[in-house]
Amino acid sequence: MNQQSNKIQNPEMQVPKTPQMNDRDFINDVLSCAKSMTNNYSVALNELSHDQLYQDLSQIFNETQDCQRELYNVMFRKGFYGLEAAEQQKLQQSYQQFSGYRTQFPYQQ
Repeated sequence: MNQQSNKIQNPEMQVPKTPQMNDRDFINDVLSCAKSMTNNYSVALNELSHDQLYQDLSQIFNETQDCQRELYNVMFRKGFYGLEAAEQQKLQQSYQQFSGYRTQFPYQQ
């Protein structure tokens, strides 16, 4: 497969190229903020010892994560995000590589 046929992307919505922020800039800014917030909430959740605070923050984390995913979906639909399709052979290699790690886990399933 060549690079072009490997690309998964919607047609990009046209936005004005001006010094002022446009729709893409605003969505990207909020998405970056949500990503940062979920990272920070994750660290806090790992370090919390108070059960009720943990539950409250966990709910906020999940809502923020859902928001972040929806923002990503909006950007993808508008063509602001593109993905590279993985080749089946590379997927199989990664699967085999990481499947072997299961034997190293202390708790087997």
